[in-house]
Amino acid sequence: MRGKIFLYLFVFVSLIALYLFVSSGKMVAEKTDRIEKLKTQIGTLEDSVQTLQLKVLDMQYFSLENNDDALAYYEHLNLKDPSLYISDKLLETNEKKGDNPLIPYAGMEGDFKINKIKMLNHKWIIADFSDGKYWGEILVKYELKDDMAVDFTLIDHLLYTRSN
Repeated sequence: MRGKIFLYLFVFVSLIALYLFVSSGKMVAEKTDRIEKLKTQIGTLEDSVQTLQLKVLDMQYFSLENNDDALAYYEHLNLKDPSLYISDKLLETNEKKGDNPLIPYAGMEGDFKINKIKMLNHKWIIADFSDGKYWGEILVKYELKDDMAVDFTLIDHLLYTRSN
């Protein structure tokens, strides 16, 4: 009787060991497949990040912040961020009552005000303006003087047509 119990116990333990061995092999194979898929996804994501970094560098090509030659024009003024200073001065033109004086259009749904500014270099700015419904862009020439005053001159402009 005792021998049969040990035999049944041995068979039962052997079946459990066989089951664990087979299931662990499958589990290892599944984990390996999952790791390979994740490695592929990581490679794809790294390529996407690299592509986006190149796009950002392309977009930053025409910007005052990344143009050392243009920034050299402002070294004697000891400005920490000339781009921010000039942008603030341009946005101050919005504070006047009515349309912004640099925008050659009369607002139709309100006053035209400058919204976004892109400093191209030490002489030019491109800016977006809107009255809430209509919008356009202006190209502005500017000059930062030694007394920290900024003169703005409109070079060109456009107003987008609405197609409703």
